[in-house]
Amino acid sequence: MNAQDKTLDQYQQFMKINAAAHLFRSARELGLLKELREGQRTLTQLCEKLSLKPGATKLVLDALVASSIIEKYEEDYALSRVAHLLCQYDEDLGDATWNRLVGHVREESGETDANDQAFLNSLAATQWVHTPAAMQAAEMLDVGGEDEISGPKILDLGCGSAVWSAAIAHSDQKATVTAVDHAAALKAAQSTADSIGLGDRFSVLEGDPVAVEVDERGFDLVLVAQRLSCLGLDEGKKLLFKAAKSLKLGGKLVVIDLFRGPAKPDMSECVEALKLELGTQHGSMRTLEAIQVELTELGLENAQVTFLPDSRVNMGMAVAKRPSEQA
Repeated sequence: MNAQDKTLDQYQQFMKINAAAHLFRSARELGLLKELREGQRTLTQLCEKLSLKPGATKLVLDALVASSIIEKYEEDYALSRVAHLLCQYDEDLGDATWNRLVGHVREESGETDANDQAFLNSLAATQWVHTPAAMQAAEMLDVGGEDEISGPKILDLGCGSAVWSAAIAHSDQKATVTAVDHAAALKAAQSTADSIGLGDRFSVLEGDPVAVEVDERGFDLVLVAQRLSCLGLDEGKKLLFKAAKSLKLGGKLVVIDLFRGPAKPDMSECVEALKLELGTQHGSMRTLEAIQVELTELGLENAQVTFLPDSRVNMGMAVAKRPSEQA
């Protein structure tokens, strides 16, 4: 394929992406997605219920089937499995956030109308998408392994829906988790724990992860997942300090989050960085080098950082150990 062909392919791809975006939004505005969420419908039923023209509606439905937003079974149309996954926080594909981008970039005062708690609630509600990466992180940490502590006490500071800590605890049937977050997140976290049968090995503590009181030197592993990048530098340092103080001697601090890599940013990294910019007051991505330095400055040893290959948004993991002997 020559350069001209590649350029033409890119042009067609851009046009298809834009068309698909408008198609999805038009389907929402017409009420098609809401109606199909209630159950399967025929073309005639949809047109009668929503007062739509049959011919044009058929063309829209064909395009929605081709784009995997809906499915067709003989004469019936149904919402696809992937479309059913959309919840109140992402059913608009993020339009509520992205529609503020132009105004945010043009604002010279530096002020933002971002709502940190709303952003954190959205993270908790959609955190399930990181399940494969969470399972991979648990495997990389070797929880329950031959050379690791049996039945570790795990503290999840800012647990969200506890996808990450639940996966870690699932690797060792004696592991316990204390999950800390605000009430809305804890409800989702308990649901995650119940879904994999953690039972009484999973407990919750309501409060701000930065300010809540937890046992010093009480935990073998402290997890800070998808929370650090949502905070400003000062608040982030407070959270890491609390996490480090909560470690037993020889315990591990694990930070899982979005990190800037050494290579040229890809689209996923750029999109996630913009979502933090628009959704939080002071959040931003750290570099791999920065988190390594922060962990070392806390007096932790052997700070190692890596990306999680199974993450679809370049999530990274930093691990450091509290010295076995008190300095």
